[in-house]
Amino acid sequence: MRDESNDEVSEVVAEADRLLAGGDVRAAISVLTVANRQHQAVDIERALVRARYEGCALLPRPEAPVGGRKAITAGPGGEVFEVAAADLTVEAIRTGFAQSGCVLVRGLVSPERSAHLVEGIDATYAAFDAAAAGEDTYDRRWYWPFPMPAAISPANAGAAVVLAPGAPPAKTIGVKAHRRFTREGAGIWTVDSPRLLFELFELVDDLGIGDLITEFLGERALLSANKCNVRRVPAAEMAGGWHQDGAFLGADVGAFNVWIALSRCGVDAPGLDLLPKRFDRLVESGSAEAFFRWSLSDADVHEAGEGMAPVRPEFEAGDALFFDHRLVHRTATSPTMTRERHAIEAWWFSPSVFPPSQLPIVY
Repeated sequence: MRDESNDEVSEVVAEADRLLAGGDVRAAISVLTVANRQHQAVDIERALVRARYEGCALLPRPEAPVGGRKAITAGPGGEVFEVAAADLTVEAIRTGFAQSGCVLVRGLVSPERSAHLVEGIDATYAAFDAAAAGEDTYDRRWYWPFPMPAAISPANAGAAVVLAPGAPPAKTIGVKAHRRFTREGAGIWTVDSPRLLFELFELVDDLGIGDLITEFLGERALLSANKCNVRRVPAAEMAGGWHQDGAFLGADVGAFNVWIALSRCGVDAPGLDLLPKRFDRLVESGSAEAFFRWSLSDADVHEAGEGMAPVRPEFEAGDALFFDHRLVHRTATSPTMTRERHAIEAWWFSPSVFPPSQLPIVY
C-alpha cells in the first residue's frame, strides 16, 4: 500500500465527518478503515484518530456493568499460565488470571508482523525526536501529537513509568513535558502516531483480540489513549518499581491489558518481572522503601506473595502477556542486558467503569 493525498481522500474524510456528525460513530470509523486498507493516507489515519476520540462522547455510556464479567476465584499460583495462540479462548484467559494473575500467549503475533511493527516503532521514535528538535520535515504519518489535556499525571498517563536511576518522583506536569518524560522512559503514546494506532486496531481485529476482550469484560471495551504505548526500552538498567496498576487506576475498573513483546526479551533485553499469583485486592502501596507512592518495595512484594518467588518469563517476538490491574509486576532489567526491547502495551477498560484518569477512544 502507498500513501494517497487527493480528492478521493478528502471525500472519504468528508463522508466520515457527516456520519460522525449524525452520531453514527462506528460507521464513520468503518468508512475510514476500509479506505485506509485500500490506500494508506495520513489524512485518513488522522481522521480515524479524531473519530475514535470524538466518538466517545456520542456513544451511550452504560450506567452500570452490563453483565458478563465473571468473578475470578484465586487459584494456586506459583507459575505463569501459558497457552499457545491457537488455543487462546476466554476460558483460558479466566483460568490463567485465576492461577497466576495473567496469561502468557505464545506466538500471538507472527515474526513477519512483529518485525513490521518494530519498523513502525523505530519510525515513530525518529519522527518524535525530529519534531522535538524543531525540524519541520519529520514524517507526520508516524508522529502527529494527539490533543491531550493541558496537564497530566505521569502515574496516570502510562503504565509502569520507567525512570533513570536517581530521578525524582513525578508530579503533575504539562503535557509537552510529559511527552518528553515518557519518551525518556522508553514510551510514546500510540495515539500520537496515526499510522501505528491504525496498525494496532488492525492487529486487534485480525487476531480476534477485540472479541475476546469484549466477551471477557461483558461489554465492548474502550481503549485508553493515555495508557496505550509503543515502547523501545533501552538495555541500560532502569528503576521503576513493583506495582499494581490499580493503585492509580482504581480498585474495580474492568481492566484488560495486552502487552506484546515484538523482540526477544527477558534474558539479554528488558522484559517483565511478575508475581504469578491472583490478587483479589490491591496491596497497600507507598511504603518508605517504595519508589513511588503507588509502587511496592521488594519487602512489600515478598509479604504479599507470602514467600512466593517472582518470575522473569522469557519472551520471543510475538509472545504476549494478558493481565488486569491487579497483577504485581515491574520492568525487568539487569546490568548484563545488552539489547533494547520493542513492545506495544494497550490497556482496555469497560465503558461502565472506565477510570476517570484515562482518556477513552472508541474500539
